[in-house]
Amino acid sequence: MGYTTKVQLIKRSKGPDQWYVNFPTVLAEALDFTKGEEVEWTVHDRTNLILHRPSAPAAPLEVKKTLKKTC
Repeated sequence: MGYTTKVQLIKRSKGPDQWYVNFPTVLAEALDFTKGEEVEWTVHDRTNLILHRPSAPAAPLEVKKTLKKTC
């Protein structure tokens, strides 16, 4: 399931305009974001951005992923 959000533009009379994309609270909490955390954006193509967290906290549990066989 995806979460939608709007891109916001703050127009400044002096200085450059600023663009903002906010994370829904449920997503930020699920990813353990912290206030002031720095992230890096990479443009993959015109429809996809990649957000990289260089200092993301370690996962609290190790999750083993397995594929379920279907006959």
